[in-house]
Amino acid sequence: MADHRTAQPPAHGPQMVTSKENDVTTVATPPDSSKTEWRPTDFAIKVAQHPRAPIVVALIGVCVTMSVLSDAFLTQRNLTNVLAQSSVVGIAAVGATFIIITGGIDLSVGSNVALAGMVTATAVNKGFPPLLGVALCVLLAVAVGAFNGSSVAWLGLVPFIVTLASLGMGRGLTLQISEGQSVYGLPETLTWLGGGEIGAVPVPLITMLVVFAAGHLVLTRTTLGHKIFAIGGNRQAARLSGIRDKQILFIVYVIAGLCAGVAALILVGRIGAATPTAGTGLELQVIAAVVIGGCSLFGGKGSMIGTLIGILLIGVINNGLTLLNVSPFWVQFIQGALIFLAVLLDAFNQRRLKTAAI
Repeated sequence: MADHRTAQPPAHGPQMVTSKENDVTTVATPPDSSKTEWRPTDFAIKVAQHPRAPIVVALIGVCVTMSVLSDAFLTQRNLTNVLAQSSVVGIAAVGATFIIITGGIDLSVGSNVALAGMVTATAVNKGFPPLLGVALCVLLAVAVGAFNGSSVAWLGLVPFIVTLASLGMGRGLTLQISEGQSVYGLPETLTWLGGGEIGAVPVPLITMLVVFAAGHLVLTRTTLGHKIFAIGGNRQAARLSGIRDKQILFIVYVIAGLCAGVAALILVGRIGAATPTAGTGLELQVIAAVVIGGCSLFGGKGSMIGTLIGILLIGVINNGLTLLNVSPFWVQFIQGALIFLAVLLDAFNQRRLKTAAI
């Protein structure tokens, strides 16, 4: 009699297999299709999707281009000089990163640096002890930050208007105190922070890295940092969750003032004098570095690592264009163009996120 059994399709999962020779039943397990081998292309895709990938690629591209166009670019002396020159902007940008993450802005950083440096240099030249002069510089800059913070947090004023007013007042006071003249002949105790070296490493570079490390730890490892992000993401929701938003905003602007004071000491030490026009345009470079580094002007997004990369990118561009004898006016134009591109990309990203949420 014929066997008319219908062939069944193989079932998924382990199959029972019988061996007729020794009458032993074994289980054959099919290969797990969920486990895939690691491929280099997967790693490349993950790296390309990282938020800071574009700026890192841009930094590498600029470095390669400048090294081809100028033989002096990749020398140890020039690279050290680039890092040291970026220290003033870098330290000021640490404070600006905190502010921009909250959704605010600080246009007074340049005049704050100039005022603190000029008052300190004038006081030291008139017999004030240099170490007390250092303390005076930092305290004065912190006081300006506290004024901005109080106006924004407690009076509810718009950060743009408040810091714009501080910019004008600070620059006017600097010119009045100095009578339009630079102050020279400063003692080495005051200029060491900006012009000294520890071994072969410039003190400004060490100071900048320490400030960035401290800012990174505060932003990522402390409750204050989490509250700053919360306020920048949604201030009303942060307030309803129990965060004292006014106090946090005040602290953020005070931190920015502290960074401006340290930047003032480095600037005075680097040039060996205090000038009434010091820090002019510094706010443009600071905002450019922070925004290019990935901070959103809408608030709630940013990192110290991104800001550091933005600082390096701007420093490399400035140095490279100087080596190529490009007009400083074009350098300023390029900085403005970079800010525009960064803000444009941020606006597109915000629009994309809102569309996806809908």
